[in-house]
Amino acid sequence: MSKNTIKDKLRKPSQRITQILSNNIRAFRKIRGLSQEALAEMCSLHRTYIGAVEREERNVTLSTLELIAEALGVSVPDLLTEGSIKIGREK
Repeated sequence: MSKNTIKDKLRKPSQRITQILSNNIRAFRKIRGLSQEALAEMCSLHRTYIGAVEREERNVTLSTLELIAEALGVSVPDLLTEGSIKIGREK
């Protein structure tokens, strides 16, 4: 592989981690009875941003991930771990 190919591949998160994140954000948000708009407001984000993340259309920065986790009352690892909801990590 050329360096550019490796660099380009590393700049985009895997589909699996993106899907886990979107599923967990949606699940934790629904457990808390929040709309996408309400969660976005709590994080000072645009109202369409959360929907785009949940649809796996947008990638989040670490700082945004921290904001979303804090608003949902969970940790960043909870948002990035498959099955966080199922294994009793709801907070």
